[in-house]
Amino acid sequence: MKTTNIIYSLALLSAVLLSSCKKNYLDVVPTDRIFGNAVLADSLLFQDYVINRYLSIKLQDKEGEGSSPGFGRGFEYGLWSSVTDESIYNNDDNTWLIQRGQLAPENTGIAGTIWGRSYRSIRECNYALNNIDSVQMSTSLHKRLTAELRFIRAFRYHDLIRNYGGVIMVGNKEYNMSENLTDPAVFKRATIKESLDYTIGELDAAAQDLPLTNDNSWQTGRATKGAALALKARLLLYAASPLYNAGTWQAAADAAKAVMLLSQYSLAPDYSKLFLKADNNEIIFARQFAVGARHVCLEISNGANGYGGWAGNTPLQNMVDAYEMNNGKLITDPTSGYDPQNPYVNRDARLYATILYNGASYRGSTVQTFSPGGKDSKDGPSNWNTSKTGYYLRKFMDDNNPIDNPWDIAGLQPWIYLRYAEVLLNYAEAQNEAAGPDGSVYSAVNLIRQRSGVNQPGLTAGLSQSQMRDAIRRERQVELAFEEHRFYDVRRWKIANVTENVPAYGINVTIGNGGVFTYTQKVALSGRLFSDKNYWLPIPRSEIQASNNQLLQNTGY
Repeated sequence: MKTTNIIYSLALLSAVLLSSCKKNYLDVVPTDRIFGNAVLADSLLFQDYVINRYLSIKLQDKEGEGSSPGFGRGFEYGLWSSVTDESIYNNDDNTWLIQRGQLAPENTGIAGTIWGRSYRSIRECNYALNNIDSVQMSTSLHKRLTAELRFIRAFRYHDLIRNYGGVIMVGNKEYNMSENLTDPAVFKRATIKESLDYTIGELDAAAQDLPLTNDNSWQTGRATKGAALALKARLLLYAASPLYNAGTWQAAADAAKAVMLLSQYSLAPDYSKLFLKADNNEIIFARQFAVGARHVCLEISNGANGYGGWAGNTPLQNMVDAYEMNNGKLITDPTSGYDPQNPYVNRDARLYATILYNGASYRGSTVQTFSPGGKDSKDGPSNWNTSKTGYYLRKFMDDNNPIDNPWDIAGLQPWIYLRYAEVLLNYAEAQNEAAGPDGSVYSAVNLIRQRSGVNQPGLTAGLSQSQMRDAIRRERQVELAFEEHRFYDVRRWKIANVTENVPAYGINVTIGNGGVFTYTQKVALSGRLFSDKNYWLPIPRSEIQASNNQLLQNTGY
């Protein structure tokens, strides 16, 4: 080892002495980055460049914390669920201001990076699309990488549209939207329909050249034909919804049906394990996260304080109450058998896979949110991490991962962007709106309700279109809980003025003589407020200023 070090040192010294004889000895090529000409000269490097476009752009907020990874907000401390009626983030994490309707162009909370990161990714995709013809590669590789880039770009536009409405369509231009550009046409916002039509067209084009599956020669997590068609179906569902009013329900139903007819996907047999591993046929598009990376340690971020967790995204009573009894009846039905003083007995099995409550079995023990004395209450250890709602998140948590000091463990876990259950629900909603509650609508919803391990009764026969609409919306709420759908669903349905103006409820659990529990509803976060302007996010003030105030802000901001 010493000899090697000596040889290396002598070689380095010789290089320095020789270079010092040259006038341009400071003209060195950095070794910590790869320049564009190198990427374009090597098809393998170019392919790596494309793969990296699937990753999040690491923008920094005012506190120096990185923006969320992936296309969505999955696995950051404050999940997107905590700006809805699903949960609150126990220690704020820039979410409470959104819950309280205090969003402003100067104060965007955890929503502030979406505009900038999306346009940066679009610019990077455009760079690759504008230069791919100069890279030597096979025709088949050229077609596939082009399709992947168009899919990624479309996904970014989808994220912009569902947050801001009509957006700036830049085509293949490589604009930096955060720079001062003087041409007013650059900042003209397209209509919602124009934005949707372009993005859907890009997904159609991408689907033509994407494979049905990623075989062993291609990394999992890359786009497939099913991913492009499923994203198209989601966008067409949005387009037909009241907030957008820019498409038809029939088109949305047909698009979801096209994914179903691929015969590539099925429902995973175990709902609780679906979110832990990527090796099941329900997942259409997901990103694999390294478990040991700090921002992926879900267990410590969301675990109960009695287990060493930080509480994190704590479910609301509003969410808990949405789960039916296991006989298929709502808890508000007097014939359901629901007992408010024994509230977690005989409920939809998805409740147990999603939320930790007083008395839930967890990691070889039992969750104790009661007081006095409960280890997961304010009387337990690290009481500053006690849930404000009386609940803790169960979904996504892997009991095989340690809560204490988890950052050195190995392994991968998926964050799912698109899965087959969503496609079935998209189809059921669109088909019900287009044609009423026919047999195919019942079939799609009941497949989800009656999957192995869930086994909820099928929907009651003879529902009206309105009754089916309510049933599908409730099914989306519980099936897709905490997966970043609720925020967009209540907005596109234009019911957020109802759901988001309800207090953020939690539960107080007290223990009395003989170990009898008493459950009392409480307000966990005061001041929840939603106004019409909140149907869309505000464009950050910095982006408006970068356009020399030519970029049109959303109404109300």
